[in-house]
Amino acid sequence: MPNADNTYGTFNKMTKILSQLETPPRNFANVDEAKAYFLSSEALTVFDECCTELQWAVVDNQKLKYTMTFGIKDDRNTESGNDWAIEYKTRVDALNNANNFHAYAFSEEESSDHLF
Repeated sequence: MPNADNTYGTFNKMTKILSQLETPPRNFANVDEAKAYFLSSEALTVFDECCTELQWAVVDNQKLKYTMTFGIKDDRNTESGNDWAIEYKTRVDALNNANNFHAYAFSEEESSDHLF
């Protein structure tokens, strides 16, 4: 479940769509199945702990779409690391460097069609 740090607003809203590289692509019955296919459990923990708003959707039964925003932990300067977006990026980079962010290779595209 996302954090609740929205006292000072939410920022950095972005939506991404993950597409399979497998041929033929798998069909997903639900969001949880798609999340488990594309992302490691450690990556999903990072999303849940660092995002302040987060929504997932399956697109065309074969893609995973998500929209996220980030709050800040308190009203101090976000450059000092109090920004959830900074923590998210740091933790995702660490997982990528350890080859532990995703289970299967996928393509990723940004979308302006947000889920919320």
